[in-house]
Amino acid sequence: MTKLEAIKGKVNDAEEFARKIWLAGLGAYGKSIDEVQGRYEKLNAEANKVFDDLVSKGEQLEGEAKGKIKEKTNIEARVAEVRSKLGLDKQSNDEKIAELSAKIDALTAAVAKLAADK
Repeated sequence: MTKLEAIKGKVNDAEEFARKIWLAGLGAYGKSIDEVQGRYEKLNAEANKVFDDLVSKGEQLEGEAKGKIKEKTNIEARVAEVRSKLGLDKQSNDEKIAELSAKIDALTAAVAKLAADK
């Protein structure tokens, strides 16, 4: 083997080693891409699960709220019915005062008439 062949061999070895370094870097890049892709898919699946859980909880709370609103509406309807039966929903305070004043005036006039008749 001549000196030139020895140099060519070392250059070929160096090129092969440089190629292996390049391939190792490329492999590391590919592996990191695969790992990131796997983590992304796992994170995405977990995010979807969390979202679905939140939707489920929201549906549950919505149902409970609708039930409470319906219950409150029923209670308000019952209160309105009782107020109606007692005559409390027909007049405003001013109308009630005017009505009571008229009754007092009528009673005062009746008492005065009775007193005058004696």
